[in-house]
Amino acid sequence: MKIVFGLGNPGPEYDDTRHNVGWWVLDRLAYDWDFGPFRRVGKAFVSEGSVGGIEVRLMKPTTFMNRSGLALRPVKVMQDFDLEEDLLVVVDDTALDVGRVRFRQGGGAGGHNGLKSVSGALQSNDYARLRIGVGKKPDGEDLSAWVLATMPEEDEEVV
Repeated sequence: MKIVFGLGNPGPEYDDTRHNVGWWVLDRLAYDWDFGPFRRVGKAFVSEGSVGGIEVRLMKPTTFMNRSGLALRPVKVMQDFDLEEDLLVVVDDTALDVGRVRFRQGGGAGGHNGLKSVSGALQSNDYARLRIGVGKKPDGEDLSAWVLATMPEEDEEVV
């Protein structure tokens, strides 16, 4: 089974924020792959199905960004689960222009608290990340406030 883990924050007040781009990607994948609605399983919303004969689980943690890794702890003990082969974490990235993507196998958190939490819970950095650009914060603006602000509609369309 492959797991795509999209980082974000639960609650309608976060739906349109830059920090929830990981959830947006999973919503789109569930729709495109006809997986059906997400349901609550432990500390995540989960939707599952098959893509090209491969079982895929989409997971959106319900633990808030800086504690995202807690939703993965039960998954880590699954048999036949290989971090390097079976996990993709989708996350917002303020170092990339809006809509630009970067895929990387392994690496550090790059200051992202959600990735720090995932790495801490798994006790490893050996998993793939798909970073989705949400643009750079304006000078003088607080990073936390900026990523938790609603993304402008034109930027949302690009993403």
